[in-house]
Amino acid sequence: MKVIVLGAGVVGVTTAWYLAKEGHDVKVIDRQPAAAMETSFANAGQISPGYSAPWAEPALPFKVMRWMFSRDAPIAIRPRIDFAMMRWLGQMMANCNAHDYDINKSRMLRVAEYSRDCLDTLRRDTGITYDDEQRGLIELFRTQKQVDHCAHDMRLLEQAGIAYEFLSPDDIIRHEPGLAENRHLLRGGLRLPGDESGDCHMFTQRLAQKAEAELGVTFHYETAVEALDATATDIVGVRTTAGRMVADAYVVAMGSYSPLLLRPLGVRLPVYPTKGYSLTLPVTDPARAPLSTISDATHKVAITRLGDRIRIGGTAELTGYNLRLSRDRRRVLELSFSELFGAGGDLSQGAYWTGLRPSTPDGTPIIGPAGRFGNLWLNTGHGTLGWTMACGSGCLLADRISGKRTDIPCLDLSLDRYIPN
Repeated sequence: MKVIVLGAGVVGVTTAWYLAKEGHDVKVIDRQPAAAMETSFANAGQISPGYSAPWAEPALPFKVMRWMFSRDAPIAIRPRIDFAMMRWLGQMMANCNAHDYDINKSRMLRVAEYSRDCLDTLRRDTGITYDDEQRGLIELFRTQKQVDHCAHDMRLLEQAGIAYEFLSPDDIIRHEPGLAENRHLLRGGLRLPGDESGDCHMFTQRLAQKAEAELGVTFHYETAVEALDATATDIVGVRTTAGRMVADAYVVAMGSYSPLLLRPLGVRLPVYPTKGYSLTLPVTDPARAPLSTISDATHKVAITRLGDRIRIGGTAELTGYNLRLSRDRRRVLELSFSELFGAGGDLSQGAYWTGLRPSTPDGTPIIGPAGRFGNLWLNTGHGTLGWTMACGSGCLLADRISGKRTDIPCLDLSLDRYIPN
């Protein structure tokens, strides 16, 4: 078939790769001059199957109330008249119970584990490199309450068959010696040895180049998508700034902008942008810098080693499509890093960035058909885990479009879960 993929972030490019591997004639359209120039540009760098968990947890409503009065809160909600945000928040709060948390986390773990396996195969088959490391991830706990809460997540990891180990402060320092000077802050840690790290931007651009050179994928950059033309049951074309393009099937992988494209068609996509931030800085003292990737449970910040650089990513704001850089958010990133790694990197040289993560209320991505349109497909809503879930999501969708049996169950990932029975 001829397939058009809308969006050249990591999710769109991996989808195009797997579609082309199945023999389809694939075009990718993106408004940017190259692949991975928006949300995939400078994310936290973690590929974290074992760390996959929805924000919608039972304790979240109480945490949000407390965070509303803190400038350094990991999640900030900016008051605004925005009915899409209000509806999304209501749906998220409805998922803040133990039953739904366990279901949603299990879905996320399933996709993320599969995606890590797909990435391992792709890396082995192509030889692609992207400042990647396979050293695992450590979630750091600074309080006994965080340690106690971890017990529930460990049970879910065990049920999912995901390897983990609980670490004492001394164990943590054996894996990450750069934390030695700040041992007094540590109460324990959860190590996930199967997790990985790498530069998502570098990976996506290199995979796009391979897809074009080796599989014949055509990339239309600097081409904005204006609208989809549709009949009652099918998409018949996509209008762009470079003219109208047609295909047999269409994939929407435009991240946070997917709902805006689909709304005129009557497709209500429960995806809302959660704004994240990162700092990228040079390593100045390798002995005090991270070796792999650390998740600071206190500030909800990830600190990842990418070659001779350090990426500090995290925090979240609900503020619509606003891309203004916040000084308060930068302070949270700097605070987490300076408390843990001090002089391991030069914060004064940090490149500050923000991007919009396409988030669903239950944390699970939407992978599958789009309502009544038989040739319209969705691959969006990955939230903070787009890099973690990209390869698996692309492979799942390519299999579904090709009429193949998928390697893992995925019917519960479709848009149908948001449609009342």
